[in-house]
Amino acid sequence: MERLLKMAVLADGSKIQKISQWIASLKSSVSQLLFARGVLLYILSFFLGRAIVLTSISPFALAFLATAIIAKRQFAFPTFLFAVAGAITVSFSHASYILLSGLILMILYKKWVHKVEKRIKWMAVSTFVSVVVGRLIVQAVAGTVVIYDVATFVLEAALAGFLVMVFIQSYPFLKLKAPRLKLKVEEMVCIVILSTAVLTGFVGLSIYELSLEQIGAMYLVVMAAFIAGATVGSAVGVMIGLMLSLVSAFHLYQVSLLALAGLLGGLMKDVNRYAVTIGLFVSAFLIGMYNIEVIPFEQLLLQAAVAAGLFMLTPKSLISKVAKYVPGTEEEKEENEQYLQKVRDATASRVERFSEMFEALSHSFAYIDTDGKPSDPNSDVDEYLSRVTEKTCQTCLKKHSCWVNNFDRTYPVLQQTIMSIEDNDTSNVNFNVGKLKNFCVKSDQVVDQMRYELSYYKANKRLKQQVKESRKFVSEQLNGVSEVMNNFAKEMVKEREEYFWHEQEIRRILEAHHFSLEHLELFSIEKGNVDIEMTVYFNDYRGEGEKLIAPLLSDLLEETVVVEDEQSVNERNGDRTFTFSSVKNYQLSSGVAHAAKKGNFLSGDSYLMLELGKSRFALAISDGMGNGERAYLESSETLKLLKQILQSGINEQVALQSINSILSLRTSDEIYATLDLAFIDLQEPHANFLKIGAMVSYIKRGSSVYPVESGNLPIGILEEFDVEPVREELKDGDLLIMVSDGILESMNFSENREAWLKRKIRELETDDPQAVADLVLEETIRNNHGHIIDDMTVLVTKVEKSRPKWASFSSVASV
Repeated sequence: MERLLKMAVLADGSKIQKISQWIASLKSSVSQLLFARGVLLYILSFFLGRAIVLTSISPFALAFLATAIIAKRQFAFPTFLFAVAGAITVSFSHASYILLSGLILMILYKKWVHKVEKRIKWMAVSTFVSVVVGRLIVQAVAGTVVIYDVATFVLEAALAGFLVMVFIQSYPFLKLKAPRLKLKVEEMVCIVILSTAVLTGFVGLSIYELSLEQIGAMYLVVMAAFIAGATVGSAVGVMIGLMLSLVSAFHLYQVSLLALAGLLGGLMKDVNRYAVTIGLFVSAFLIGMYNIEVIPFEQLLLQAAVAAGLFMLTPKSLISKVAKYVPGTEEEKEENEQYLQKVRDATASRVERFSEMFEALSHSFAYIDTDGKPSDPNSDVDEYLSRVTEKTCQTCLKKHSCWVNNFDRTYPVLQQTIMSIEDNDTSNVNFNVGKLKNFCVKSDQVVDQMRYELSYYKANKRLKQQVKESRKFVSEQLNGVSEVMNNFAKEMVKEREEYFWHEQEIRRILEAHHFSLEHLELFSIEKGNVDIEMTVYFNDYRGEGEKLIAPLLSDLLEETVVVEDEQSVNERNGDRTFTFSSVKNYQLSSGVAHAAKKGNFLSGDSYLMLELGKSRFALAISDGMGNGERAYLESSETLKLLKQILQSGINEQVALQSINSILSLRTSDEIYATLDLAFIDLQEPHANFLKIGAMVSYIKRGSSVYPVESGNLPIGILEEFDVEPVREELKDGDLLIMVSDGILESMNFSENREAWLKRKIRELETDDPQAVADLVLEETIRNNHGHIIDDMTVLVTKVEKSRPKWASFSSVASV
């Protein structure tokens, strides 16, 4: 029994699968027939051939034929025949006009239009000429031509030329594959005009006294309202109603009926389809009761019922597919999100590959530098000796005795002699030359050759060191770029699903507090790095962004969130876009005072205050060697390089190594600069000090003053140097005071300079950063009797606990 049941289930499953395959095949065949074989064009052309407005004007068929000739020439002649066939169902004279004007249009295209560049423009002109000539010939054969007829023909021809420009923008969307993800607004209008023109071709056709053009108009309006809302629905209703009213004054009520149906249906679109159809029935009931003498009330309700039935039978997949191309719909937004996600993933993948490439290049430079072999310190000396002996020992008769029989005696003496000459140690040179003379018959010639080759030896040694340093610099830079690009790729591919719950909660909380949320984007909700953007509509804005919304977000995310940016068109009404971010636990206020030596315009000191991200801050003072323009260029160039490298996201240690390598490699001149650098974390308050040849800094906490110092040589002196950061914890109210060497080294009294400055800082009664900087600089100049004997810079920063203007509170929904 169970086996029979299983066989029955399998048989049913097989039947269902066959039915689904048959349905899919049918859909594919119908789609192929309508779009690929041009049947849809023929159908539209037939009804456009029937379309007449203002009793005698029919510009639609010729304009559609011109569009078909331009866009799909292989379907042009059948389209022309179907237009003539449609015109025959109206009258013989109308068919004669379509036939004659269509032939003239195709002849003009064959003989002239297809040879010119701007075909669309000249096709519109050709359509104008074809309509005028065709109408004149038909009218001349039928009877006399009067001025009124000529004016009507010119008006009809002008409309036909204009409709060519309209239909050409809607034609691509009749094909199977649309060229773009969404329609432009003008393309939507063009498609509505085409659809309305086709509806006019249904005038006079009815089934059981139900007008097909009115059923079609109602159907299009409720579809537009359901897809795009009240605005588009009512606009489409007005356009279709106006076009139908041009056919006959009998249809004048259609403007009110369709506009009201689009408005009510659009307002109900968020409920369901049934609610949209109720809007249609309400409109039909109201307009029918008002115009009961124009159209039978029962007939109007039946037409609305048929349109509603067709709307209910329309597959949801088809509606969703159409909605994807309409701007502003949820389906279109979802489609754009998917497209952007694909672009984001593809870009991230490309960036990751670039990161891997830079990392591989970095490793290759590092490998070349080491080459997998331990370096031989005597290799350069051996190369130097080989050049010396080539000019001296190679032609000596005792070469075999010195270098074969007594190598252990000859080589050390020559090596020590070279080292003595390189160190310019005259006593050792004489001593080693004396030892050399005991066995060498050409000792003077050997020493002279050593002195001659010394410059080449030093140049070669320096060049090798520079190449080695350059490789190391390039390797570090490539590795830093690789890390930055890898981090960027990870940020790009970060999954948004983790934000879904928070997004829903934000929407729920704002809705509970009666805010009209138009747009919400969560870029980051990490602790201390919140980044949220939203657009809210206000009727009367009174600062609710910072007073209510920011505290609500703070309560939800369990950290203080503030309004970072606010944008609006109107001051009180309309949409306002807010950018919310984490408040910094601590904030900085800075002051700086500086003076150039002897009151000159240019100072050799430069300073930098740079924000790195949302919670880090960099402070720096650089002092170029000497004074004046040269020192100014050294220090400013150092800080400019530092700023660019830090803003790229490269680690500060790598940044300093890079700057040092650049300054030491770019020229043979001595270009040195000190650098006093402090990185301050504003979330967990602490400072990392990196001092390269810089003076001591001070932290003033209440009545206590703590020095911060480190001993590294200035940047550019050594090709390789290690910087050890000094970490200091910071507290609310701390003053961080950084000075250049001109503050301490310009004092001319016997007291310990650092102790003097520490005492002066302790005695300060103010905690305003700018006042402290001014007082320190002023006191230093006073102690030098008003003379500025060196460049002086004082940079003071105060660390304060952030106190937001509006505190968070528990939302009503969470109570």
